[in-house]
Amino acid sequence: MSQHPQPGREARRGAQLLKGTLAMSPLTLAVLPWGLLVGSLAMDAGLSPLQSQGLSAIIFAGAAQIAIIGLLKAGAGLGAILATTALITSRHLLYSMTMRSKVSALPLRWRLTLGFLLTDELFAIAHPGKEEAQDPWYMLGGGLSFYLGWNLATLAGVLLSHQLQAFDTSGLDFAIAAIFIALVVPGLRRRSHWVCVLVTMPLAVLAEAMAWPMGLLLASVSGMVAGALFANLTGESLMEGKG
Repeated sequence: MSQHPQPGREARRGAQLLKGTLAMSPLTLAVLPWGLLVGSLAMDAGLSPLQSQGLSAIIFAGAAQIAIIGLLKAGAGLGAILATTALITSRHLLYSMTMRSKVSALPLRWRLTLGFLLTDELFAIAHPGKEEAQDPWYMLGGGLSFYLGWNLATLAGVLLSHQLQAFDTSGLDFAIAAIFIALVVPGLRRRSHWVCVLVTMPLAVLAEAMAWPMGLLLASVSGMVAGALFANLTGESLMEGKG
C-alpha cells in the first residue's frame, strides 16, 4: 500500500483552510485599524520596533496589548501587568471549555496551535453550532489568517508611527468596540442572553462614570449571573440547540 497522502484528503484539507480563511476575512479586514492603533501606541509608549511587534507576535490579544501598553507607559510593575492581562484574557478559558469537545481528541500539536490562535474572532466562526467548524483545518485557516492580518496591521502601525501620532484621537479606535458588537449581537438568540446584556450595559457605564476599580469585571460577572438565574427560573437551556 502506498504511504503517500491521498490527493482527495489533501484537497479536502485545502478546501477547509480556504473556507476558514474566507469566513474570517471580514473580521480580519475590520481589525486592521485596531492593529495600526496598537502598533503606533506601542511606539509612542517608548517600546522599540521589535518589542512593539513582539506584543502582537507573542501575546496576540488586542485588548490585553492596549492595556499592557498603557500600564508600561504609566510605569506599572510586572505584577500589575500580569494581573491585568490575566483578567482581560480570562474569557478565553470559557472559550476553550466550550470548544473542548471538538479539539480534545486532536494531537497535542493541534491543541497547542489552536489554543494559541484562539481569539474572540476564531471562537465566533468556529462556534459548535456550525457543522463545518468541527474541522481543525477550518479553524487553522481562520486562526492563522487572522494572526497574519493582525501582525501585518501592527507592523504597519510600527512603521508609520510618526505619521500616526494622532491616530488614537482620530476615532478609529472605535473599531475595537465595533468588532465586539458585530461578534456579540448575532449570538443573542435567547432571552437569557438579552438579560445578560441589559444588566451588563448600564453597570459598565455606571462603573466607568464612577471610576470603580474592576468595574468592568463586576458588570460582566453580574450580567452572566443574571442571565444564568433567568435561564434557571424560566427553564431555558443555556446549551446551544437545547431547550
